[in-house]
Amino acid sequence: MEPSTPFDRDSAGDSSGSSDSSGGRSRFGLRRRLNGLFSFRTFLFALVLSTVGVVAGGFLAGVVPIPFLGLLGRFVGLFVAAFVVGLVAAGRRYLETGLAGAAAAALSFLLTALGAVFTAWFPATTDLLSQHGPTIAGIGAGSGLLVALLGYYFGRDLRSGLTREIE
Repeated sequence: MEPSTPFDRDSAGDSSGSSDSSGGRSRFGLRRRLNGLFSFRTFLFALVLSTVGVVAGGFLAGVVPIPFLGLLGRFVGLFVAAFVVGLVAAGRRYLETGLAGAAAAALSFLLTALGAVFTAWFPATTDLLSQHGPTIAGIGAGSGLLVALLGYYFGRDLRSGLTREIE
């Protein structure tokens, strides 16, 4: 049995509202059914950590004036953030971590493109961004999803190796 963390206690031990007929939050048992499928606390934790990782990685790599090093740093920061989530969260939380990584990377890609809009000639770049904005966000989300899932996998793998009993 894996050790429990504060991020996995959404309603694991909560039996106070499972058969509540007074109109509570879990009136139809939806929370109980979704408990094993998606953890909102883990998602928020992964989203905050992914955002911090993307910003910190981009900043640290952006200090060196080499083209595309900031982009690579953002992905390294996202990988490290997902790795930490894999080390901390008990259970399989691939969905939460993948969605958080995709959201953080898509936002990063869009903000980078928006920054380029304001540094270049405004009307031409605004038109370019309006035409290709969804593509830019899609590329960011897809690559962020892959990097986050890879980082989470390696974090879970290390956690599994550290918590396994030696025979």
